[in-house]
Amino acid sequence: MGSLGNLAATSLLPFVLAFAITAVLGPVFIPWLHKLKFGQEIREEGPKWHQKKSGTPTMGGIMFIVGIGISVIVCTLFFALKGNLNTTTGKLALLFIIALGFGIIGFIDDYIKVVKKRNLGLTSAQKFILQLVLTIVYVAALAAMGGLNTSVLIPFTSFAWNMPIWLYIPFVMFIMVGVVNAVNLTDGLDGLAATVTVIVSLFFVLAAWIFEEIGVRYLAAAMMGALIGFLIYNKYPAKVFMGDTGSLFLGASVALLAIDMGLHIYLIIVGFIYFAETLSVILQTAYFKYTKKKYGEGRRIFKMSPLHHHFEMCGWSEKKIVGVFSSVTFILCAIAFVLIFVLR
Repeated sequence: MGSLGNLAATSLLPFVLAFAITAVLGPVFIPWLHKLKFGQEIREEGPKWHQKKSGTPTMGGIMFIVGIGISVIVCTLFFALKGNLNTTTGKLALLFIIALGFGIIGFIDDYIKVVKKRNLGLTSAQKFILQLVLTIVYVAALAAMGGLNTSVLIPFTSFAWNMPIWLYIPFVMFIMVGVVNAVNLTDGLDGLAATVTVIVSLFFVLAAWIFEEIGVRYLAAAMMGALIGFLIYNKYPAKVFMGDTGSLFLGASVALLAIDMGLHIYLIIVGFIYFAETLSVILQTAYFKYTKKKYGEGRRIFKMSPLHHHFEMCGWSEKKIVGVFSSVTFILCAIAFVLIFVLR
């Protein structure tokens, strides 16, 4: 574990750069999206009052992806010149490139929805296959670099399970695809996915400090800064949405940061909101099908899924939901950090 001064020195620069770039891009990029008529089509299945958001520019995730990318490149060069970097530079590049690959999948999906006017975008099978391929590329690249670590930390213990490779690879695939799509489901209210992920990014900055993972710290700090810059335009009422371009990139980044430090299972704690959103959809769908088959009429557990829509239907405002979900995330991230700090 480094000093607090080292934590600040290696986190402040990527944070500030990513924030500034993303914030400055807003006034230029959002009008351009308007000009191209890249407006979000709101699904009829959602809350009726969301229809007023129809036409709000999407693909805004490009803003923070650019901010993070430039920040990572500049910081890598800066600290390399100072002699403060080692072989983690290659790993950092790999993490960003793989996350960018997921962002490109999201961009293709957004493009089909917005430009081709096919509201469902890529099929579930197409997205699933592309995500699996990228995950395999990531694991293979890590193995080629000699950086494949199959150690998985078990929460509430100091035990690390060194998984056999035949089990680790499908485990990582499950984590990647699950987290990516969980973050995608969370992106359903103004500022929700971005705010929750800011807090999760802060956790990874601190975790990387404990594990002395400088490269990972760069990426997490850049994510945190870029998302705060993005929230200037994405907070309620949103002037731009991140789209699948942004949510798939963020989901991949969160998963990659956790995998790199062996914190796969800790994602259940720090990413509780992501998983609660996903679980609500799974339970709603399964229960509806079960009751339809048994009683001839589909019944629901929640008023609407994902979970944030349930609370909307209960009368909660978007701001309240974002506030409560973010508070829960902050508390759980704090618990996870204390566990790592004490048990490390």
